[in-house]
Amino acid sequence: MEFLTDYAGFVLKLVSVAIVIGVLLAMIASGKNKSRTGNLSVIKLNEGYDEMKAQLDHQLLDKKALKEKAKAKKKQLKLEKKAQKHGDQQDVGKKRLFVLDFDGDMKASAVSTIREEITAVLSVARPEDEVVVRLESGGGVVHGYGLAASQLQRVKEANIPLTVCVDKVAASGGYMMACVADKIIAAPFAILGSIGVVAQIPNLHRLLDKSLIDVELHTAGRYKRTLTMLGENTDEGREKFKQDLEDTHVLFKDFVSGQRPSLDIDAIATGDTWYGSEAVENKLIDVVMTSDSYLVSHYASSEVIQVTFKQPKGMAERFGLSLFSAFEQKAVAWVSKAIQSRGY
Repeated sequence: MEFLTDYAGFVLKLVSVAIVIGVLLAMIASGKNKSRTGNLSVIKLNEGYDEMKAQLDHQLLDKKALKEKAKAKKKQLKLEKKAQKHGDQQDVGKKRLFVLDFDGDMKASAVSTIREEITAVLSVARPEDEVVVRLESGGGVVHGYGLAASQLQRVKEANIPLTVCVDKVAASGGYMMACVADKIIAAPFAILGSIGVVAQIPNLHRLLDKSLIDVELHTAGRYKRTLTMLGENTDEGREKFKQDLEDTHVLFKDFVSGQRPSLDIDAIATGDTWYGSEAVENKLIDVVMTSDSYLVSHYASSEVIQVTFKQPKGMAERFGLSLFSAFEQKAVAWVSKAIQSRGY
């Protein structure tokens, strides 16, 4: 009976939470709330780097060395403030590196955030500044990565230097993005290249045919559907499908060679990949270095700023997560109580 009572109480609480959420959703839907456009996060990476250095200095240096270092820093700050008085802007003349991250999936979903980040950066960037994109992607759909590459081209069209850093992989569509940069930097074992096109479609026609299942496909236009998953594919459809892949490959090659004319495009556009140390020999990249090393090398002379756009969560997603969290907490509490009551 105690078990049933606890279970009934748990269900009652869960239903109550669901009712409250439903009422809130109804109130929000009927109200006139302002649309959420997302939030832009701006972090000065120099400050975090300086803080780590300061912590290590306090642990490793003696009082005399700390005092001398503090004195030198105070003198440097005084010189910087003096320079600012002669300019209209803060940190006048000091180069700024705007750091963006792109973590690509098959659909290049991150393009929805990087487009906002680039729009924000271009609104304040100066010709002497630089945009650094830390790129990780094994590629995906052509139209998604084509749009992502076009977003990076906006930076070049604005005459702002663009650097792409690859620590792990920039292959296929990922390299399509990377090749837009004025300078490509990759870690020694980063994977680059895969300038090719691939597509595969499973076909269940023979299985369905044995099961006496017919599939009808009606199209208007000779090549509206070349290959299908369920219907019977023809040699003509296969040839058209292959030709479409070849045409896409030609466009890919033309794009890469247009961005990096020094490449021997016919030699490297085989779909093969290379590690960073090999890629520099094939002129796929310019420098072998990690993104960390590149950014650290600019901390002393430049202001390094990470810019991140955070997409607003939809109402259903936010309340769904809240409901799941409430359910999880109640379930864990109920199971714990049940186990304790039985002496396990």
